[in-house]
Amino acid sequence: MPKIAVFPGDGIGPEVIRETLKVLKRVGELVSVDFEFEEELLGGASIDAHGVPMTERAMSLAEEADAVLLGAVGGPKWDDLPFEVRPERALLGLRKNLNLFANLRPAKIFAPLVDASTLKREVIEGVDIMVVRELTGGIYFGEPRGVRVEDGEEVGVNTLVYKRHEIERVARVAFDIARKRRKKVTSVDKSNVLESTELWRKVVTEVGKEYGDVELNHLLVDNCAMQLVRYPRQFDVIVTTNLFGDILSDEAAMITGSIGMLPSASLGGETGLYEPVHGSAPDIAGKNMANPLATILSAAMMLRYSFSLDAAADAVEESVERVLEKGYRTADIASEGTRKVSCSEMGDLVVNELNEILE
Repeated sequence: MPKIAVFPGDGIGPEVIRETLKVLKRVGELVSVDFEFEEELLGGASIDAHGVPMTERAMSLAEEADAVLLGAVGGPKWDDLPFEVRPERALLGLRKNLNLFANLRPAKIFAPLVDASTLKREVIEGVDIMVVRELTGGIYFGEPRGVRVEDGEEVGVNTLVYKRHEIERVARVAFDIARKRRKKVTSVDKSNVLESTELWRKVVTEVGKEYGDVELNHLLVDNCAMQLVRYPRQFDVIVTTNLFGDILSDEAAMITGSIGMLPSASLGGETGLYEPVHGSAPDIAGKNMANPLATILSAAMMLRYSFSLDAAADAVEESVERVLEKGYRTADIASEGTRKVSCSEMGDLVVNELNEILE
């Protein structure tokens, strides 16, 4: 009985999670897998109820689960809190305690949504990129850090640190994924300025020699940012640091037309964490307007990477594609000539397609 810890989170999180659970429960029925779901508060909702972004019970629930499904955390309501108790600290805590060192963010153009991108059709048609972001090291976790006073002036400090083993393990994840795709890895750094990423380039090059069937090339991060907009089809798998991956994966997400379509998986330890790339969107929370497809596609990644249910994962992704091909859209991806639907209606449409595919 696979156990899934569910954290709806804040803003639109509970709405997109509700639709995703519809899909996962139906998958379980159709492929005879009895998923067990247990929910707990996280982020701002946990702060409001318990005074902390993540309780010990929530952490224990995640550690005992086979996979974690997360909606979104944060919002302006909690922006004035001290940094160490903001909602986002719960997400960083989950990543670190579950040893989730590799974040997978696919940026794929769905054929029915080509015209939703701000880029020309001939630039983005056929784009299918996997960004592999190192998730537990780098400047987000390096010490020393913080704001202090030196010689009567405030000084903000963050430290960019990478150890060899941290680079090696995420590089291997990227090369292994590339072997199942188009066999090309682009490693992104700033080795002309930052010594820590000079080590990054050296270690990735050494790991690449173990994968003779995979092409490896290196780009500086500013050039990569430019190339993603100029000619995104050149990329297959991009592997990069925590900070650069955070930025580049959002850029890759937006060239697809909507950040509401992009899923993610965080892997490394025994328990994987799956969440949409988008935030909590408090401005539309409770209005049944949110796009649940990124979270549903994150659940497809869960089926594939945590439970080895590849056929079921393929079916969920095909269901999403079919719904889009039939012209159904939530508000964020709607355009002239499409059929606008609510968050809950989109979830029902995906389930209907699943029934046809898997029955």
